[in-house]
Amino acid sequence: MSLSIRNQLPGTVTSVTEGSVMAAVKLRLADGQELTAAVTRDAVKELGIAMGTQVRALVKSTEVALATGPVAGLSIRNQLPGTVTEISLGGAMAGVRVSVDGTELLAAITADAAADLGLTTGSPVVALIKSTEVSLDALDAV
Repeated sequence: MSLSIRNQLPGTVTSVTEGSVMAAVKLRLADGQELTAAVTRDAVKELGIAMGTQVRALVKSTEVALATGPVAGLSIRNQLPGTVTEISLGGAMAGVRVSVDGTELLAAITADAAADLGLTTGSPVVALIKSTEVSLDALDAV
């Protein structure tokens, strides 16, 4: 399957906490960092997601925010530290590539935000991703 979503992070499910409609699925990425996805219970069942399932986390670049350091007092669960590897400016927007321990993320942010943060190649950043913006693709056969 070909997708337009650039951010595709492989990982292993470490826990599934189900609610009445939604489930919080925690996974460990290849580099050992943890990522949380909030998906429907139906999706968990249909994809056969359980502890140990190999998945691919999918995140649109427009749903990745950047900070210049860890952010406390924030409801966003996913805070992945990394390093800026490339910045592409295009008028009002900037595409910022971030290496997160060998995995590349793309963040689409405004050019003003990139300038205000003082981002350059080599800048340390933290990628912020709401768990509700993470989709999952189960890689194991169901």
